[in-house]
Amino acid sequence: MKAAVFTTRVRERLSFEGLFLLILLATIALRFYALDLKLFHHDEAIHAWFSYKLLTEGTYIYDPMYHGPFLYYTTAGIFSLLGDSDLVGRIIPALFGTVLVALVYPIYKLGYLDKKQALVAALFLAVSPNMVYFSRFLRNDIYIAVFTMALLVALLYYFERHKMRYALLAGAAIGLGMSAKENMPIIVLIFGVYLLYLIWTRKVRLPAHWVRDFALGALVVVGIMAVFYSSFGAHPEVLLDGWLRAIEHWTSMHQMQRLGGPPYFYLLLFILYEVPILILAIVGVLQFLDLRGAVTRWRERRTLHDDVPGVATPPGDSGEGPAVEESPEAATLPVEHGTATENEPKAQRWIDRLRGIVTGGDRGFQPVDRQKEFARFAIFWMLLSLAAYAYIGEKVPWLILHQLLPMIFVAVYAMTTKKAVIAVAASIFLVVMTFHVAFTPADINEPIVQVQNSEDLREVFAKIDAADRVAVASDSYWPLPWYYRGERASKLSYYSQKVSEPTIYGGDFDLVITQDADTYPTLDGYTKATSRLNYWFSYEENKDRLLEYYFLRDGKVGSRNLEVFSRVPAGPTA
Repeated sequence: MKAAVFTTRVRERLSFEGLFLLILLATIALRFYALDLKLFHHDEAIHAWFSYKLLTEGTYIYDPMYHGPFLYYTTAGIFSLLGDSDLVGRIIPALFGTVLVALVYPIYKLGYLDKKQALVAALFLAVSPNMVYFSRFLRNDIYIAVFTMALLVALLYYFERHKMRYALLAGAAIGLGMSAKENMPIIVLIFGVYLLYLIWTRKVRLPAHWVRDFALGALVVVGIMAVFYSSFGAHPEVLLDGWLRAIEHWTSMHQMQRLGGPPYFYLLLFILYEVPILILAIVGVLQFLDLRGAVTRWRERRTLHDDVPGVATPPGDSGEGPAVEESPEAATLPVEHGTATENEPKAQRWIDRLRGIVTGGDRGFQPVDRQKEFARFAIFWMLLSLAAYAYIGEKVPWLILHQLLPMIFVAVYAMTTKKAVIAVAASIFLVVMTFHVAFTPADINEPIVQVQNSEDLREVFAKIDAADRVAVASDSYWPLPWYYRGERASKLSYYSQKVSEPTIYGGDFDLVITQDADTYPTLDGYTKATSRLNYWFSYEENKDRLLEYYFLRDGKVGSRNLEVFSRVPAGPTA
């Protein structure tokens, strides 16, 4: 009796909902634990600083170099509620990273994923090194990932339920995504093209009131964008030229390739951090294509045709009946049906199809295998995303999120029990890499960090805290404006370049900070120490030992260093 009760309780705990909840709890822990473990990245410090300025001075205007306004308004909002700090600045990205996993559930509820697929997809999203790292990171890309998923869920529900509210939710997802970052149009274009395919092949049916719903959804998109990009009405001029400046800026960035890389740049990141997902996605594509089954079916058709005596199968014929010989005249002359030519009925069929699509009629509607069609869409989404970001000249690690998201759905296709066990076992690699990149309280030699601010800066901060007057004689001064804001900012004087020594001596500074590439050999009355400002993975330093690096993740990093001159205290007078 006790054994039966125990077995029942285990089954209850291991139910689908119980396992999904367990994954969601792990997601929360990985995203919220020790959010301020690492110093802000260079970009994070800039984003937090602009948000702080918005909160304290009410100043913000859209600049395409720093992406859309959504991040700044939401970050300023949470600063106003909980105070301005590194931890608070990362709360909204962590929350979005959690919501991303939760949004798998409604896709499952609609039947586009089975239980095994949903659990493994949620697990991959929960423990993926890139998903975790950039959910603990004050940048726009985790927002775009969530708005993409929200758009997907809203569209699936709209074509299932035909309710206007889902069209409005889809519009809100697009509008918020457009207000977050300029790559949202790529996602909208990919989704839009596939939606047109579904509509044309009548795999989805447009409701009778789709025009109204589309118009209202578009109105939501425009309204949200107008509010954010005009800074809530403070800068209406941005609505006239902001979109043009964004196109010009990112076109120039693509051509300049300021942070360039080869087309296979992101493939290397997948191999470094997401290799189980990459391999399972390749397997998923092969399973979807079912090459072995296609060959078998082709052979069966050939055998069937060969077994019918006296029947030839012309090229392109289905083999369902004997070929009918046609005279050359019949092949070139139109066949009349009353007063109409053969082309007219064909054109009429196209007109009828368009009319049926527009009016949302049921005629010709094709029922589909939801899971297979969802896999087809995920493959399409993944391949176009990989191609788009391989082409775009700016290569930065956070853009991998928009390729990884569809790849996870491809990886879980045809999720048998055996494949699920393999996926869970392979997740050990993901967990190990997640803890390495997200929870190592030191500088790490990883491409995922881009130009992360060094933990060495904590020593520099201690020296600044102990000083009364500090000169920053360099243009490499971020993240100092963020960490010394408000009343603490008054002790720092920014020169943005190396200045003359008389200027330094005349300023009576306790501390002088320069960059090692443009510094002073010595300063009378000061001692000099070198600290790392920021760092990045250096291919040149590791290119001769890439296989060894893959397993050890050690070696040298590229860096930019600060030289800190501390004034020597005056000795006691006689």
